[in-house]
Amino acid sequence: MKFDTPAGTNPIDRMKVVGRAHDRIDGPLKTTGTAPYAYEHQDPPKPAYGDVVGSAIAKGRITSIDLAAAKAAPGVLAIVTAQDAGKLGKGKFNTVKLLAGPDVDHYHQAVAIVVADTFEQARSAAMLVRVDYARTPGQFDLAEALKTAPLTGGSSKEGSGSPAIDRVGTFEPAFAAAPVKLDEHYTTPDQSHMMMEPFASIAAWNGDELQLWTSNQMIDWGRGDLAKTLGIAKEKIRFMSPYVGGGFGGKLFLRTDAVMAALGAKAAGRAVKVAITRPMMPNNSTHRPATAQHIQIGAEKDGTITAIAHHSGSGDQPNGQPETATSQTKLLYAGANRKISMQLAVLNLPEGNAMRAPGEAPGLMALEIAMDEMAEKLAMDPVAFRVKNDTQVDPEKPERRFSERQLVRCLQEGAQRFGWSKRNPKPGQVRDGKWLVGMGVASAFRNHMNMTSGARVRLGKDGVVTVETDMTDIGTGSYTIIAQTAGEMMGVPAEAVLVKLGDSAFPVSAGSGGQFGAANSTAGVYAACVKLRDQVAQRLGFNSADTVFADGKVTSGNRSADLRQAAASGELMAEDKIEYGDIDKSYQLSTFGAHFVEVGVDSFTGATRVRRMLAVCAAGRIINPKSARSQVIGAMTMGVGGALMEELAVDTRFGLFINHDLAQYEVPVHADIPHQEVVFLEEADPLANPMKAKGVGELGLCGVGAAVANAVYNATGVRVRDYPITLDKHFEHLPTAA
Repeated sequence: MKFDTPAGTNPIDRMKVVGRAHDRIDGPLKTTGTAPYAYEHQDPPKPAYGDVVGSAIAKGRITSIDLAAAKAAPGVLAIVTAQDAGKLGKGKFNTVKLLAGPDVDHYHQAVAIVVADTFEQARSAAMLVRVDYARTPGQFDLAEALKTAPLTGGSSKEGSGSPAIDRVGTFEPAFAAAPVKLDEHYTTPDQSHMMMEPFASIAAWNGDELQLWTSNQMIDWGRGDLAKTLGIAKEKIRFMSPYVGGGFGGKLFLRTDAVMAALGAKAAGRAVKVAITRPMMPNNSTHRPATAQHIQIGAEKDGTITAIAHHSGSGDQPNGQPETATSQTKLLYAGANRKISMQLAVLNLPEGNAMRAPGEAPGLMALEIAMDEMAEKLAMDPVAFRVKNDTQVDPEKPERRFSERQLVRCLQEGAQRFGWSKRNPKPGQVRDGKWLVGMGVASAFRNHMNMTSGARVRLGKDGVVTVETDMTDIGTGSYTIIAQTAGEMMGVPAEAVLVKLGDSAFPVSAGSGGQFGAANSTAGVYAACVKLRDQVAQRLGFNSADTVFADGKVTSGNRSADLRQAAASGELMAEDKIEYGDIDKSYQLSTFGAHFVEVGVDSFTGATRVRRMLAVCAAGRIINPKSARSQVIGAMTMGVGGALMEELAVDTRFGLFINHDLAQYEVPVHADIPHQEVVFLEEADPLANPMKAKGVGELGLCGVGAAVANAVYNATGVRVRDYPITLDKHFEHLPTAA
């Protein structure tokens, strides 16, 4: 199905199944521990266990590997190094190779896998592998590297991107002439995905064909890159990931566990299970890169922005990509004179890549502080200043309107619901006992991406509708919204739909990432259901043009039949995919929101506690309000982590993230998160897709960190521009305790 004109009225608009709060159909499996995650599949009998040995240096060469002691250890079946593996390719989506040798690209890059009969034997033997290195100097300090780094354009592959420098109008003279100016620098740190489920895979060979059970967000990407890495045909690999215990972008791409499991299984002649240990994950895999951002805003005294510039510098491995932290600034606010630029330094730290809302998440952490600072300079309310500079067109291409843009309503309705009028604009004035209390706001923005997505739909003799697509469920609720979509289209409840996901034997979907998964995967199911509806009508002898599917029946004029009757003589099957025309070239497709936060800062210790949070979102049709709310409150929680505690600390001497486990990399726990409220504005975007839906999973994160930062400032009068906002950064400047 080609989507190249705005969606008209269609069966989804009935909203009998879609748009209703629905329990997750995979919930009982997950809460009872019976959902088979990657490491838990029972399909291959008596698997062996692999343990990955990581590099002890960040940059250099392996000079020798002594495997004698490890090979002699009890239970050892095989050991594979780069020398044993032979020539390996590098995946399209991997910046560096996943198995080191002889060159080492980063700390904890895999150098070997030890395979043994038991997990304990593999772990014990791996500790006996002796690797000698020749260390070479590397660059691990972002601030130092940026001093000579070039301007570099790039894309996150998730909807955000920019050329090296992008200009509209004449920024420099406009900024110089502006009566009110802001010129500030901001930093965000390296961050880790820290998903609950580690990187894990089970590999089993049958001759020259490979079966892989893994934890991956993008089945087709992973399968293609595994084939390229191993040097075999893609068709020889069956790549399966029906349940994923969190990814946040860290599992978008092929990772070490999959490659090493495949190599280990080939060498051992048995199926092999591999899980990357928690302390190895942050340095072995990808992370959100740190940024150094410079924002300049010039405005008239009435608050009209006349000039805005946003520069972001980040680092990555050679041939890597910049963190696209300037993307939202290109689209969020009006302003005739604009300059956007990015800089990329070469660092020898582990690979930087996508983490939930790449680009916009760290970019808004800076931009939305700057907007608050500018509002204060103008003596304007921060909400009013943002509303003043709203735009209904792309500021860089005024001929392109936004398909839907309800940012102003998000801000205004959020302000009313949150009690924003009670906020004291003078910081450091509100107390609740020992607590300094403040409120903060930030706009939320995330682009919507159109991606081709396919599905296969079957109608069985028993009346059950089965959907097959390689779409993944990373904890987001894909199983449920796909069942709701097929149910709405075929006129049956979601409970009458069987959904099968995460298998390369199924049609290729959009996959899970960039908050593009829900809208595109359900649109692909919609397309397949349109074909199946035609087949049902033809089988029943009905006119497909006026056929109605509802309550398990098919009706055309004065004729009606049970849906299952159409399959009485044999199963019906239809397959299709959603493909997009050029609508997104004529219109800007984006999602918007507003975050409001209240914090308390202990006037004696400087400790910050979030007291309440509100998100108001405008993101197209919400397919399942229950799971969508869950996505947003999870994103808000992640935003609190990014604001107050999350940071991969870089050891610039040896080139590694030193706090590489959950004992030292702090994330929010239940006690850190107070009442959270989520409001979805009514919106159906006919320019997005037939579902008229977009996404919310990353919108819920974008802007949260700045809202927390602005609330801390309102509470204390201390402006912190370097995340995370730990107490050491403002303690000495707090108002005197009463």
